[in-house]
Amino acid sequence: MEARAYKTDGTPHPEGVELPASPFDGTVNEAVLHDVVTAIRAHGRRGTASTKTRGFVSGGTRKPWRQKGTGRARAGTIRSPIWRGGGVVFGPSPRSYDQRTPRKVRQLARRSALNARALEDRLVVIDPLEMEEPKTKSIVSLLDQLDVGTRNALFLTDGLKRQVYLSARNIPNAQVRPWGEASAYDILCADVVIVEASAFVAEEGS
Repeated sequence: MEARAYKTDGTPHPEGVELPASPFDGTVNEAVLHDVVTAIRAHGRRGTASTKTRGFVSGGTRKPWRQKGTGRARAGTIRSPIWRGGGVVFGPSPRSYDQRTPRKVRQLARRSALNARALEDRLVVIDPLEMEEPKTKSIVSLLDQLDVGTRNALFLTDGLKRQVYLSARNIPNAQVRPWGEASAYDILCADVVIVEASAFVAEEGS
């Protein structure tokens, strides 16, 4: 499997680059992707929605009127769910939405996401980004040369590169993650994945 290759200024290399067999084996497991993305999105839910059942609503417990003789329907308490201001039936209560996902399943989903972007020609390889100080203008220029436009871009760097992160953090459609720390959700949210060539070498050596 091949991908387009560029220099750090956005100039294309005359030839593409051959992607390593691991993780780029061409396999996309959609079922695993669905499970992992669902778990990640569920993990972001606070789970603080809360309502009061009839046992927690303030109000007296005596009957509002006698059982018979009034012509009105029977009523045992003003906290009844059918009363205005009464309790809520089957309402939400605070809970955790976390879903446990095994590590190997997360790794498989990440490989599937990378393969999906590579098969769609939405993964490109660039030379290592070496920046002595943060320069947002450099990242913006690179994205323009790659014809990213307003699409979401994800930079996968060879390890933690603080200067690259600081350069891209003010760009709304750009995210920076170290190569080994991007999740399947991060990759799928990106329209274009930009990977440093040295990240592949580092992974093969590890």
